[in-house]
Amino acid sequence: MFKPLIAVTMGDAAGSGPEIIVKVLQKRGVQEFCKPIIIGDVKVFKKAIKIIGAQNMNVNVVERVEDAVDESNTMNILDLGNVDVEKLVYGKPSTMTGKAAAECIIKAVELAVSGRVHAIATAPISKEGLHMAGYPYLGHTEFLADLTRTKNYVMMLVVGNLRVSHVTTHVPLRKAIELIRKDRILKVIKLTYNALVNWFNISNPRLAVAGLNPHAGEGGLLGDEEIKEIRLAIEEAKSKGIEASGPYPPDSIFYRAYYGKEFDAVVAMYHDQGHIAVKMVGFMEGVNVTLGLPIIRTSPDHGTAWDKAGKGTTDETSMYNAIKLAAILAQNKYRQARSNIR
Repeated sequence: MFKPLIAVTMGDAAGSGPEIIVKVLQKRGVQEFCKPIIIGDVKVFKKAIKIIGAQNMNVNVVERVEDAVDESNTMNILDLGNVDVEKLVYGKPSTMTGKAAAECIIKAVELAVSGRVHAIATAPISKEGLHMAGYPYLGHTEFLADLTRTKNYVMMLVVGNLRVSHVTTHVPLRKAIELIRKDRILKVIKLTYNALVNWFNISNPRLAVAGLNPHAGEGGLLGDEEIKEIRLAIEEAKSKGIEASGPYPPDSIFYRAYYGKEFDAVVAMYHDQGHIAVKMVGFMEGVNVTLGLPIIRTSPDHGTAWDKAGKGTTDETSMYNAIKLAAILAQNKYRQARSNIR
């Protein structure tokens, strides 16, 4: 069986990332679906191992990802040696940890683009830490898009069978409304459709598009974006053979997609519209997937958990799900490539 190599970035060393990674690697079965290799500072992870009390965890420091071993209770670490643990303060962003987090991301992308790893799963970072270190990004998504020179990209959140793509994300709500335009919506629909076919292995995906306004505008009485922009994007998507429908009232479409299983994905108009739905279903279970990149990237759908950092109490479920989903998507991509060769 093809077992993908997943690069797992350290995240912000002052946050919960190193601890939840250790917890994930303690779980039985992780090595059954992938071979994880950690990109980070070995000293940070040895400290996290002590905090967790994972005395049975072995550390295997490698200089090349190809030297990673496939053994349970073993953490393969590509050591960047970029954190002074004597100066590490948990629960607080800093220039040092922001810079280290950025360097881990850069290295992971380099490995993925060159094909030396099959996907990356990124632990939580601090936007403030990134900015302190001179990286002016709003988060992973924008950073990864810049590193891979990707112009069109989309944030998708996944929890169980609910998949939600976002037309807008990290912008003020007033700006988000201004960005609800036919061309942008159509791009998100296309990127979502392509990801469902090529990564999620869904041959004929059904996409539901949420409205922007209450009751999806109520025929123009509560707003006309549905008529002037959203509906036109849906109609053009249909003309290209994409099974898209809507716009649907935002207060019911997520329920229909998750519980009714009527759709394979929902296209949300703005950040909180999609995020609230996903986090209500599984606050500590959701996974962030960046669509449109030339590489597979997943991440937990939560932040650094500053208040729990250094205490070993952060829930690792979302990190586990992120690594597992990265492996599943890499396996699907591999199978499709093999099928095309035949």
